[in-house]
Amino acid sequence: MKAMIFAAGKGTRLGDLTKYCPKALVRVNGVPLLQFAIKNLIRFGFYEIIINIHHQGDHILQFLKEKNNFGIRIDISDERDELLDTGGGLRKASWFLEGEEPFLLYNVDVFTDLDLRDIYDFHVASGFIATLAVRHRNTARYLILDDHKFLCGWTNTKTDEIINSRDTGKRPEKVAFSGIQVLSPEILNLLPDKKVFPILEFYLNLASRYTIGTYSHDHTRWIDVGNPGTLKVAENIFPELSDRNTS
Repeated sequence: MKAMIFAAGKGTRLGDLTKYCPKALVRVNGVPLLQFAIKNLIRFGFYEIIINIHHQGDHILQFLKEKNNFGIRIDISDERDELLDTGGGLRKASWFLEGEEPFLLYNVDVFTDLDLRDIYDFHVASGFIATLAVRHRNTARYLILDDHKFLCGWTNTKTDEIINSRDTGKRPEKVAFSGIQVLSPEILNLLPDKKVFPILEFYLNLASRYTIGTYSHDHTRWIDVGNPGTLKVAENIFPELSDRNTS
């Protein structure tokens, strides 16, 4: 199975930690974020991975060389000349993900024990064009789901901005996106003819015409380690990382 890791972000929220180091190589209990993501994907059977790079991208290339690509196929989507955001990043890497089987997208700053094979199998059985991992947590930006838990909109509670893609039904639900998603290959043909764009913008546009499903995982551990505070929290939530084989 194929997967893409979004690792091109600048990591500005991490301050000095990313001044001379890419966000993907910041450590939690001694384990680089990228290593956690790769080994998590391998654990669930994803042996073909493409990683996009931008800030300090040469450090990531050296890291992968030292780790011998963790014994699997790892390709690079090089965005060092221009950061393309998640949607543009997917578009640039689409050559790798093309085929007949769904593929998984994974944000490098997400730490979770979500069963990646389960969300993959859920997506395959559903027939959706995309399945987004979601959970109930406090955030400023929410996905809005309809009665069937399909994506129908988005809102920012700080700015009161609302985007409606389709009818919300009688019982709309607000959930937070978890930075993990499974996509069917035909979605690649629907990507806009734009170079730089966020993937959620793409999903919201697509939701008016296609079913964007969701996979709830409130029962799992999950944290976005995008700032120094959550890095510390992650060390407590995932104490086993200190004993993880880092080779």
